[in-house]
Amino acid sequence: METQVKYMWVVMFVVSMSIAGLNGVEATHDYYGPCGKHDIEKEAQKLSPCTYAAKYWRAPVSERCCAIIEKKLSNPGCLCAILQTRTAYDAGVRPEVAATIPKRCNIAVRPVGHKCGGKYNFACCSFHYLDF
Repeated sequence: METQVKYMWVVMFVVSMSIAGLNGVEATHDYYGPCGKHDIEKEAQKLSPCTYAAKYWRAPVSERCCAIIEKKLSNPGCLCAILQTRTAYDAGVRPEVAATIPKRCNIAVRPVGHKCGGKYNFACCSFHYLDF
């Protein structure tokens, strides 16, 4: 009988830890992705004031867009991920043009030479000269 009780406690412990793990209790920084707990598609939608400037090289960049980009630059990995979202693609955003927005906004503190992984690597190809 005593063995069954110990076995039951072990099973309950394992089940409870499994449930906790499935609910995201482990809290590692890589668990949620480059934008933390935020939905990346919703984060892309927040950049809608920048859509026109992210399509055309010579388009003026609005003050609202510059303010949003300046805040987003605190996490360049998230900004890179946003450039690869379905929302950005559907809006016609060109990542090689969008990467020039921080410089076009004259933002003093920006991650110069930041490499976006995956589909768009800002350190290679035809837009290696961009100052992201």
